[in-house]
Amino acid sequence: MDELISITKSKREKKELSPDQEAKWTDWKWQVKNAVTTLEQVEEILGIEFSVEEKDKLSHTIEHFPMSITPYYLSLVDTEDYKHDPVFKQAFANMRELDVADHDMLDPLGEDKDSPVLGITHRYPDRVLFHVSNVCAMYCRHCTRKRKVGDKDFIPKKEQLEKGLEYIKNTPVVRDVLLSGGDPFLLSDEMIDWLLGELEKIEHVEVVRIGTRTPVVLPFRITDNLIEVLKRHGVLWLNTHFNHPKEITKDSKAALKKLAFAGIPLGNQSVLLAGVNDCPIIMKKLVHKLTQNRVRPYYLYQCDLSEGLEHFRTSVGKGIEIMESLRGHTSGFAVPTYVIDAPGGGGKIPVMPNYLISWSDHKVILRNYEGVITTYQEPEHYSGGNCDLHCLECDLQHVLKIKGEDEQTTGVASLLSDFDDRITLTPGEEDMDDDR
Repeated sequence: MDELISITKSKREKKELSPDQEAKWTDWKWQVKNAVTTLEQVEEILGIEFSVEEKDKLSHTIEHFPMSITPYYLSLVDTEDYKHDPVFKQAFANMRELDVADHDMLDPLGEDKDSPVLGITHRYPDRVLFHVSNVCAMYCRHCTRKRKVGDKDFIPKKEQLEKGLEYIKNTPVVRDVLLSGGDPFLLSDEMIDWLLGELEKIEHVEVVRIGTRTPVVLPFRITDNLIEVLKRHGVLWLNTHFNHPKEITKDSKAALKKLAFAGIPLGNQSVLLAGVNDCPIIMKKLVHKLTQNRVRPYYLYQCDLSEGLEHFRTSVGKGIEIMESLRGHTSGFAVPTYVIDAPGGGGKIPVMPNYLISWSDHKVILRNYEGVITTYQEPEHYSGGNCDLHCLECDLQHVLKIKGEDEQTTGVASLLSDFDDRITLTPGEEDMDDDR
């Protein structure tokens, strides 16, 4: 305990560590083993003191939603203004987490109901979410899966992972597998190697994605050995989770550099959080720092309706304002897609400012980021023809060979096509109309 406090305080105060202390600090397993879990540790490390009333309320919060912070991440807190610090707010318990709003949900994304096998969420036609770990380097206070935080019963054993792999193997429509949790990188290198190897054996799996926050809260996890493991396997994509430019440190940059030099495409999924990043200036700085480190901003999420997150949620209007400040004001590849993950399991719905003002049968009226209104003339003689989805009889030269079967289209896309006689779409009519 004394060693943890001494080393972390020294790092926070930017004091030089002894070689032995530095070796421990950069050892990801030491960081996990010495995670900060009590109010007393936080007080000691940050040099602050909570009132008796605050301690009582915070203790009740932690009993319900456990706290676990890596020493590294806690060392980033600005103690001069810790109550407004974006790192502190994301990591430290808040008594408002016990205030459950009327619309809060235990499982806001309906993941459990879309789970054909424990550990698998199959919502979209061609891809699945594979929960391979319920362990995180840090318990983020805005986590959408707070219902599982600290619950050891949800840590899958190898036998359970094999059941998930069997489902993927027996479901040939699955071409994309997202490894999530928890955090997949809290598994051992050997387990990650085995898991990726098993997925690589499944012929119809074309892409494996990994979602991890370790570059943010535990950058030392990106070891040379882990990089060698990842390089041994097929097409990998990686999404991480930076929410504020302050999180992009020297150590996180080093971790991202290793991943990028390994040839792994990097993306980032941020959550819009009140009092943390709900500011156009902060968000623009974040996307700029991400792209400087070879990370493409992928999604900006509206905060989910998980229980106890009301104090983190902003208006959708704030998200639209931020998107308005990015589109046209920075590089297009630095602009994430702002989405609401529909409550109940409807999937990600893009939300954006309205750039299409009006249209007729021969032109559309558009406006740009400056407010300039312009027209785009439609072609006079375009005839796309009717699409009946009989791809084998189509004159267009498909890049891929059709395996003797017509392509399957669901959802709104099926109404736009001419292969179906239906004129309405009723939710629940098809197994997977919703997309995520």
